Amino acid sequence: MPQIHPPYLYPPYKSTVLRAPKQALVRVPPSPLDTSGPAFPKRFVKQSEADLTQWGKGAPLGEKMILVGRVLDDAGRPVRSALVELWQCNAAGRYAHPVDQHDAPLDPNFLGRGQVLTDDAGEFRFVTIKPGAYPWRNQPFGWRPAHLHFSLFGSTNAERLITQMFFPGDPLLPIDPIFNSPPDPAARARMVASLELESGIEEVALGYRFEIVLGGRRATPMGH
Repeated sequence: MPQIHPPYLYPPYKSTVLRAPKQALVRVPPSPLDTSGPAFPKRFVKQSEADLTQWGKGAPLGEKMILVGRVLDDAGRPVRSALVELWQCNAAGRYAHPVDQHDAPLDPNFLGRGQVLTDDAGEFRFVTIKPGAYPWRNQPFGWRPAHLHFSLFGSTNAERLITQMFFPGDPLLPIDPIFNSPPDPAARARMVASLELESGIEEVALGYRFEIVLGGRRATPMGH
């Protein structure tokens, strides 16, 4: 079985050199907690939190997009009531966070975070804007491709995933060490959304689809 998830130490991504374990990992036997919970009640998430464009007093700048998808387990079954959290930078490539001091404008109408619970078919839907690329100091002339960050809590504690989603045809993907850190090319391809025009809004927003699999041979890779 090909290695799906990135290694803890991946020197092209310099941050891993500082945070990767220095000692051999210790395998911990599964516990009952690994096969129970979490379960989030519907009231845990407000319906408005799935629309990142409604946070401010006006529309955010950038290319509006609709993102749909499903969360599946390792057997291909839908994961119901999974918590899907999303965060991202704005269309100029800047996060609404004090740590980000990138020389790009903040958008007063875009906070860049949202969340949703999957329905009985394991499906989710976000309304947002396409994030911009931004420079980083990992390598000379380094730029991160446009991407979305995801955190998922499935139906058990073992179904936990933090990953990133990328966009098809992005010319920065071949040089991005985070995208290229999963060893298996097929696994990397599962981190790229597909264009799905019919999921968009005609004359308003492009549609994309992103399927997320928690575990198994077709698992979505961790996104550092």
